[in-house]
Amino acid sequence: MNDWPEDGGYGRGSANPQPEGPRRMSHVQRPQVPQQPPRHDQGYNPNFTQAQGSGYDSGYSSGQVYGGPQGRGPQGGGRGTVPPQYTPGPGSGGPGRPAPDWRKRIKVGSIVLVVAVAAWGIGTYAWAGSQMRNEVDLSKVIERPSEGDCTTYLIVGSDSREGMSAEEKKKLHTGSAEGKRTDSMMILAACSSGNTMVSLPRDSWVTIPNFVGSESGKSYPARGGSKLNAAYAMDGPELLVRTVEFNTGLRIDHYAEIGFAGFANIVDALGGVELNIEKGFKDKKSGADFQAGTQTLNGEQALAFVRTRYAFAESDLQRTKNQQKFLSALANQAATPGTIINPFALYPTLGAGLDTLIVDKDMSLYDLGKMFFAMKGVNSGDGTSMNMPISGSAPQGSLKWDMPKVKQLVQQIQNDEKVTVESGR
Repeated sequence: MNDWPEDGGYGRGSANPQPEGPRRMSHVQRPQVPQQPPRHDQGYNPNFTQAQGSGYDSGYSSGQVYGGPQGRGPQGGGRGTVPPQYTPGPGSGGPGRPAPDWRKRIKVGSIVLVVAVAAWGIGTYAWAGSQMRNEVDLSKVIERPSEGDCTTYLIVGSDSREGMSAEEKKKLHTGSAEGKRTDSMMILAACSSGNTMVSLPRDSWVTIPNFVGSESGKSYPARGGSKLNAAYAMDGPELLVRTVEFNTGLRIDHYAEIGFAGFANIVDALGGVELNIEKGFKDKKSGADFQAGTQTLNGEQALAFVRTRYAFAESDLQRTKNQQKFLSALANQAATPGTIINPFALYPTLGAGLDTLIVDKDMSLYDLGKMFFAMKGVNSGDGTSMNMPISGSAPQGSLKWDMPKVKQLVQQIQNDEKVTVESGR
């Protein structure tokens, strides 16, 4: 049906010279499409359009290549298609998650590690401190010399067989004598000018001064013309310190003593100690049997090395030299990061020595560490290793000190000066 009106000849020309005004033309209205709710991916899909959200298809091609399933392009274009999903990029942490902050994670991990190491160190320090036997009371020592500029230690190796079985005594060639005596004695001076280790032959001819008994509290008179190790046998560590101070004029700040078993156990806990033996020697009494050259000594061999005296012409003097040499090597190996940082090496070493190590009541684990590092310094050449200066022999096969040199040596240590005194033998 033609919607144009028949009258007036409109559309076929008109005789009216004036143009006719506009007239409303009737037409068919499209049905209204209801408004669709927003799509679930609207807001983060950059390809989303209102036309896709409303379901309206204008028939206009967006440029996609046709030929996909059911006339749609490879991206699913066309009527009723679902827009492509968002794919997160690398390191984004997954859909809807922020990328991980690796700097923050590394920082937090580092803090946790530092706290764990600190806690382990504090725990080890507390445990080791509780194992130390602070039994020697230096406050009982009377008439003490004035303090010097260096920290001094009296280090004693005793022949104590405490806690040893009959089999261990036989293996270590210690014998079965009761009680305990000093087997070695040395003064270690830790100074800023250099460390000095001075061995005191146990047969040194000295005066045992008047003293107050450490247990009885009784006063005892002086006793002239005695061997140094007799002081320890009479009243233990306190009288030994008193005797050393009286005869040298040097104040002793700390005392450390270890027995046969503890010494051997520490060496074994370290896996042995490497030592260069310049000349081989044998000794049936100590069990020593060494060839010349560099070798690793276990606990049994180490004990034999430091106890041997009858195989040498210089007897006790040579033995003190060997003791210094071995203790310095022991400290050099023990005071290393490989032992201190490694718990599998540190705990056995501390456990092997601390329960048999007897120290003064004022010595802390820190002081003990300083002592080991000072011994290590002597081994590395930062200091002096010597015997107490000797001037000759005395009664009963003992050794007489060279007192002018002893006085000079003590003065240099007290004033923290480089030691220039030589032992002479």
